[in-house]
Amino acid sequence: MTDWIKAARLRTLPLSLSGIIMGSFIAKWRLREEGGFWDWKIFALALLVTLLYQILSNYANDYGDGVKGTDAKRAGEAEARAVASGKITAKQMKNAVILFSVLSFVATIALLYLAFIPEFMNEFYIFIGLGVASILAAIGYTVGKKPYGYMGLGDVFVFIFFGLVSVCGSYFLFTKTFSWDILLPGIAIGMMSMAVLNLNNMRDIESDRLSGKNSLALRIGFRNAMIYEMILLQLPLILILIFLGVNNFIQLQKYYVFIVMILFLPLMKLRRQIMAVKEPRQLDPFLKQVGILTLMMAVLTAAGLNYFS
Repeated sequence: MTDWIKAARLRTLPLSLSGIIMGSFIAKWRLREEGGFWDWKIFALALLVTLLYQILSNYANDYGDGVKGTDAKRAGEAEARAVASGKITAKQMKNAVILFSVLSFVATIALLYLAFIPEFMNEFYIFIGLGVASILAAIGYTVGKKPYGYMGLGDVFVFIFFGLVSVCGSYFLFTKTFSWDILLPGIAIGMMSMAVLNLNNMRDIESDRLSGKNSLALRIGFRNAMIYEMILLQLPLILILIFLGVNNFIQLQKYYVFIVMILFLPLMKLRRQIMAVKEPRQLDPFLKQVGILTLMMAVLTAAGLNYFS
């Protein structure tokens, strides 16, 4: 059981929760302003679904990299993978991927049934398609003959599914409407998620080079990947600030709504620490830190909108 828990890579879970928290609690604030109803059961199921997606992705990643030999020279004890180390066989991990694919789909159906049936049938079918796409994206990163993670497309998919789909999709589950300003926090969470992936790929740049995994970091080189990382960590708070400003919160009596801006200092410190790294393996501890800061960004934005405004 311990090996399965390690393979689930619990330190990645805060990142996956961030988009759901951000989108759901922006919806709660907006529904409160409009006199609408916010269903906590939808929120609970949405959290379950995203956790299942994340564990599925981690198991599929372990399986795909393991059978391709990519994990054979993985940097750092924390990143020793189950299949590559022999603690879990490839067949067992493949069965786990199938199991969590089924569980993810069933949980998605339950969530969408609660959110959309019977009044919103068209939306129900559209979101079924998004759910299937999310499951395929979770598996396709490293599994298959042409996994997109090996072609340098991981950043694009992470931005779409961890950012736009997670934030905008969860917002729509409650409001049944789309507002253009929701793209701002969606992009912010997407960029923070890309920052985690880019750190991961920068850390593994040498082992990926040997195994033929052409991540974006490998394609553009360590120096340019570092510049890219700084951009990804710089813009999200600015986008959140714009979102809050667009919604007419620039008033003295509502300054607590900007509580999320306290993350400016820890993010600035984090960027400086990452920039000082010369050896790729030294980047490993920052993966967890960026994930936690992303979760804090979502929680503080949610608290500012719903409890300080």
